[in-house]
Amino acid sequence: MDEKNLRKRTEANGGDELSLQKSKPKTTNLQQEVGLISGICMIVGTIIGSGIFISPKSVLANVAAVGPCLIIWAACGILATLGALCFAELGTTITKSGGEYPYLMEAFGPIPAYLFSWTSLLVIKPSSFAIICLSFAEYASAPFYPGCDPPVVVIKCLAASAIVVITAVNSLSVKLGSYVQNFFTATKMIIVLIIIVSGIVLLAQGKTENFKNSFKDTKISIGSISLAFYNGLWAYDGWNQLNYITEELKNPYRTSTVPGSCSDIWGSSPLSSCLDSSSLCGLFYNWSCQRDLFYCWQGAIAIIYIIPGNIDTLINYFSFAVWIFYGLTVLGLIVMRFTRKELKRPITVPIVIPIFVTLSSIFLVLAPIISKPELPYLYCVLFMLGGLIFYFLFVHFKFNWAQRISKPITMYLQMLLEVVPAEEVTE
Repeated sequence: MDEKNLRKRTEANGGDELSLQKSKPKTTNLQQEVGLISGICMIVGTIIGSGIFISPKSVLANVAAVGPCLIIWAACGILATLGALCFAELGTTITKSGGEYPYLMEAFGPIPAYLFSWTSLLVIKPSSFAIICLSFAEYASAPFYPGCDPPVVVIKCLAASAIVVITAVNSLSVKLGSYVQNFFTATKMIIVLIIIVSGIVLLAQGKTENFKNSFKDTKISIGSISLAFYNGLWAYDGWNQLNYITEELKNPYRTSTVPGSCSDIWGSSPLSSCLDSSSLCGLFYNWSCQRDLFYCWQGAIAIIYIIPGNIDTLINYFSFAVWIFYGLTVLGLIVMRFTRKELKRPITVPIVIPIFVTLSSIFLVLAPIISKPELPYLYCVLFMLGGLIFYFLFVHFKFNWAQRISKPITMYLQMLLEVVPAEEVTE
């Protein structure tokens, strides 16, 4: 390893090159091993999740009638598809893993990209994990309380137990985690198939009472529509996640055109995004780029979220945060059409599509705040912007006292986890 390059990379990450060289850390180079079939399987395993079981009730509750409920479901599907098309262009134009991170970096620079990493690590991923486990706990405990809702404390304790078990399984063995995921994916598919077939049979038998006067007693407002969209889009969420492993796709141009996602393997995927600008990520490099530590971190934060929260509030919290970055990322696509004309674009969607997705995201973010202002939205914004404190202290200004804190932690975590940025290929 070239001494100059080693010194340059380790100093950028706050490490000591001599210590790192003695410890012989493992460089991390992603292999292109994910093909079209694997990508499709990941899509099925992620998009078809808890949302299809918990979202319909909340969507219907927000609009109070079957007719507008079906319209919102169709609109959510269209919006998710258009968003996926935008990410297909981004994924084939900027062939870097890490999802929104490299696109925000290319379009707007390090601050929005950093805030995405900060928000994903502390808000988006853990809240999503908490929602899934709360959904499982609600359905798993229901048979033991016939005729009434399970006690809240039972649901939350069961959800916390599920978080601990899933975290332990994924931390102990990737293969075991894969087996467990495959089992539950197959189970979900069987349940979904039963629901679909049952619905078709009932319709064939003429049981269409729910479609009569389907718009009667409709209660629609800007706020209720946006919250209904939050729940509907939660069921479709995952259309962007294949972009987290772009560098691991055998043929990004072919595979990225599939609007879908991968399983939650962020432990190996924000790794690549961190490597793209490791000095920006700072401590994120060590915390989020090592699979076991990432799962433990995500599980701990998810348990904290389920203590005060419930499924509906967490879905609103998640959706509000995630659509800020979905909209900002798609806006970056529009911006790069004018500022980065030199980029090769194997896929180019009509400009009207990213414009529509951007405007939709603005509506989804602002509508709940305008119609019914609530403190949780303010807390969410303040929490996201709070990441700027760490950015300016540890990255931008690099105050001496801040560097004295971060450098030893970064160095020892690099040696403990045996990770170091991959070597740059020199021309």
